[in-house]
Order: sequence, then structure tokens, then C-alpha cells
Amino acid sequence: MKPSFYISSRKVGYDEDPLVIAEIGINHNGSLDVAKHMAKTAIDAGVHVVKHQTHIVDDEMSHEADKNKISYIGKTIYQLMKECALNEKDEYELMRYVQDLGGIFISTPFSRAAADRLASFDIPAFKIGSGECNNYPLLEHIAEFGKPIILSTGMNSIESVEMAVNIFREKSIDYAILHTTNIYPTPPNLVRLGAMTELKDRFPEAVIGLSDHTISNHACFGAVALGASILERHYTDSMDRTGPDIINSMDPDSARELVEGSKIIKQERGGHKGPVKEEKPVIDFAYASVVTIKKIKKGDFFSKENIWVKRPGTGPLFAKDFNDIIGKKASKDIESDQHLKTDDIIS
Repeated sequence: MKPSFYISSRKVGYDEDPLVIAEIGINHNGSLDVAKHMAKTAIDAGVHVVKHQTHIVDDEMSHEADKNKISYIGKTIYQLMKECALNEKDEYELMRYVQDLGGIFISTPFSRAAADRLASFDIPAFKIGSGECNNYPLLEHIAEFGKPIILSTGMNSIESVEMAVNIFREKSIDYAILHTTNIYPTPPNLVRLGAMTELKDRFPEAVIGLSDHTISNHACFGAVALGASILERHYTDSMDRTGPDIINSMDPDSARELVEGSKIIKQERGGHKGPVKEEKPVIDFAYASVVTIKKIKKGDFFSKENIWVKRPGTGPLFAKDFNDIIGKKASKDIESDQHLKTDDIIS
């Protein structure tokens, strides 16, 4: 049986439609109203889960984080998160808003205080970011809550992922592992979907997926074909907004495409090579049968000069039988352009 578990009322696993997560993250730039609008447009597009980022900055990082600017952002990570973090009241309001719309709200805690806040909200699952994949003290703290965990694994080796997984195993926690590349945006040649299949082989009891930072849905579609059950992309209501994650975000049209396309690809994967019964009407006209191409007398030897293979494929003798018939004798007179039958042949 393929691994699966529930996030709220939504079953997640290989046999289910892929779970699409819209990460609004910090794309709202600290505005609750913008966050709500993003959440609504994502749910309207058919997204199942809206994911936030819970930043309680002084519990998350020391003031050393305020000393060096990030080149592609133009400010320190401390400054960025101070500007973008929602306070507890606003984040709770955002969660209730998502739930009232029929969506599922989860979030990534970046600190012990953030995890405690989300636990007090009774969120149905925790999402762990790649930077916290090897933050084992924090993972141990989060595991104590007993909630399902979705673990992103960018910037980490199989060995460091396994150390995180062992924490979840020890607590008998349902978990999923997402392959990730933490480059914003990620170029196609660094997506490495083979790493996702490596995770699937190494952790067969885990639900597997992709947290993608490219600028299109192509990587996610490829991941579904390879067995992904969870797809996460950053999300914005408009690509005209500003922020470090906008460039690799999906908008409502792209989100809708991902939801619908992933359902289709999920139906297309798997199976075994061979004809299916629904192909029978085409088989009947597309296959070839053994047919006489000249009048044949009783006792004549069958050869390529008097029999050949032609459509339709209604038999009773088919192209696969042709070489076995060559050199045998006719049991009776046979007119030209007749489908050869078993009793026309002297064995």
C-alpha cells in the first residue's frame, strides 16, 4: 500500500490527486489585507492549502542576522522579516479567513516561539522549510505536538534528511518529504527531479513531493509524472507586486493550471506495457491478417507470392502467424483476397 495521511480532512498520498500548496509566505509584505486577498484568489483558483510563514524575529535570529545584506534582496534577512511578519492576532485572523473560505491553512515556523504559536492555533500540519531541515532541536520541539509534518529538503544531503526523519519516526508522526532547490528562481538544470526519486527510494514510507522555485509549472508536472503527491509553489495574486519571492511565484492562472494539470498527469502515470481493452476497435482495423493474394489450389505450398498480410486485423490468422504458415500446404482451393483460416492449412 502506498503511504498516505490526512491534513485536516484532505487525504494526501500517491493514489490521491496531488495536493497543491500555495505559499503566500511573505509575499504580502506584512499586510493582512493583501494576505487575505492572496489567500482568496488562491482558493478561488482551486488550490487546496494556503501556506504562510510564521516569523517571530527575535526568537528566530540573533542580531548578527542584521549585519549583512542579502545581495539579491538589498537588505538583511532581519530587516526583511521584521517588515513582513504578521503579529499573532493578524496571523490567527488570516488562518480563520482561509478556513472560512473552505481552505486549509498551514504555516512554517522558523523558531520555537513560532511553533508554539501555531500549535496554539491547532493547525492541522506543520511545514518545515529547507533551512530548518537540519535544525534538529527545533524539529524535536515541533515533533512533540504530534502533528503531520511536511519537510522541505533543499540544501541538505540524504544523510541530514534521514536524521530529521528519524525524529519523526521516533514520535510515530505522519510525514512528507519535498525535494527542493533553494535558488530564487531555480534554473531548470538545477531542479534535479532525480533527487526526488532518490528520496522516494530511500524513504519508502514517506509521501513524496516537490517544493519548486522555478518560474513555471513544468517542474511540478514532471514531478507528478515521477510520483509526487504534494506540489508547493510560492503564490501571489499579481505578478506586478514586489518582493523577493514574486519572481518564482505562481499567480491565479498558473495556480489553476497546476491544479488541473496535476490531476490529469496523476491519471496518466503508472500502468504496464500492453494493449488495453479499449483499444480493440482500433486493433480490428489497424492490425494485419494473413490474406491470399492469388488463387490457391489444394496442395499448393504457401509462399510470399500467394499470401501476404493486410488490414483489417480481424483474423483469424495474424501477421505474427505469417512466417509459420510459409512452406505449408493448402488443404483446399482458396480464392484470392480471402482471410486465411486454420483449416485452410495442412499442419
